[in-house]
Amino acid sequence: MERESFQSRLGFILVSAGCAIGIGNVWKFPYIAGQNGGGLFVLIYLLFLAIMGIPILTMELALGRGSGLSIVKAYKKLEPKGSKWHIHGWFCLAGCYLLMMFYTTVSGWMIDYGYKFAVGTFDNITVEQADSVFTDMLANPWEMLIFMGLTVLIGFLVCFGGVKNGLERITKWMMLALLALIIILAVNSLFLSGAGEGLQFYLMPDFSSIKKVGLMNIISAAMSQAFFTLSLGIGSMQIFGSYMSKDSTLTSEAIRITALDTFVAIMSGLIIFPACFSYDVAPAEGPSLIFVALPKIFMNMPLGRLWGCLFFIFMSFASLSTVTAVFENPISACIDNFGWSRKKSTIINCVLIFVLSLPCLLGFNVLSGVNVLNKDILSMEDFLVSNLLLPAGALVFLIFCSYKFGWGFDNYRAEANTGKGVKIGKGMVYYFKFVLPILILFILITGLIPKQN
Repeated sequence: MERESFQSRLGFILVSAGCAIGIGNVWKFPYIAGQNGGGLFVLIYLLFLAIMGIPILTMELALGRGSGLSIVKAYKKLEPKGSKWHIHGWFCLAGCYLLMMFYTTVSGWMIDYGYKFAVGTFDNITVEQADSVFTDMLANPWEMLIFMGLTVLIGFLVCFGGVKNGLERITKWMMLALLALIIILAVNSLFLSGAGEGLQFYLMPDFSSIKKVGLMNIISAAMSQAFFTLSLGIGSMQIFGSYMSKDSTLTSEAIRITALDTFVAIMSGLIIFPACFSYDVAPAEGPSLIFVALPKIFMNMPLGRLWGCLFFIFMSFASLSTVTAVFENPISACIDNFGWSRKKSTIINCVLIFVLSLPCLLGFNVLSGVNVLNKDILSMEDFLVSNLLLPAGALVFLIFCSYKFGWGFDNYRAEANTGKGVKIGKGMVYYFKFVLPILILFILITGLIPKQN
């Protein structure tokens, strides 16, 4: 059976960017920037996106386009005979499942909050009672089950239609709506009374934050975020390389995807930080920034119900674009490795991911007493993906594409440079072999060291 491909280049870019654009941009990025000194963190983050994110992204795409297959089969096709690189493909697949085990729950929160603002839940309570909306939601497994289940169902229904008629067609419109919403919301925030202070905190480097947070902590957080935001290291981007054409170089496409991803992350900060300073909310609030602090801001804001609803619709689109894109990985892997039809693969994976998502969901209520290494279930799953599987996987991709006992730099470079656009120079082999591995090892080691409070 002939492999599907994207109908248009725009479709490829929007779907690939949709995979990258998600919770990493609009949930994690603002609060991590807030906790790590704002503008200085943003500068370091942008630097590492350029020197690490883009090169590793080209490698994932090269494995996909060079093989025309999903991750395990891609390794088998490109690895030297007798080698076992394809074992990493199974770890990548496990990483995609693990990511979705907590991502579907948080995505469900976004949809739930969009619904709450739409029906006026926050119109009938005081600002002091806003905290209880989030805690009540976490304590109610049935409420979370409905919205997590809705997330899983929407994601698999999109993938059920295939690459062109499902993934590309739906995600394209979802992404265009997301981009329109983020611009509207950012413009609104810029006209708030405290916007100037918020922008200064967000965009102007504050070197006093080095003393408060520690330079190495800021660098480590920025590097880890660069990996998390592009979903690098578990093959989630690799699959889209297998559907793309040979018209453009992979560096050019990686730059476009990263630019779109970065645009959404930066714009998310433009929405959130001016609002925080306008309504006296701490920008370093942490993960609860989105679900506890922001609703209070919308409650105080003229037309707050409208802006709150639009914001969480935007958040839902961002998270669902990632969900549908990552779901394509296990679906295509089962088609390639087990010979299943798309229908069978979609149905089985839909049930499997729904069941696997239950521990995270129940970890806030029924299983709230369960802790692993002093972490709740969501934090533990997030830790395994963000701090272990993403950087370790990126290191494997890098070694495979750079050394002769893998695919080799010449083969990778030939694939990456096929088409029109930015080319990778031959001299870059030294950077790929000796500098990039050190940077990624730094992320891996610092990510595994327990943080001191």
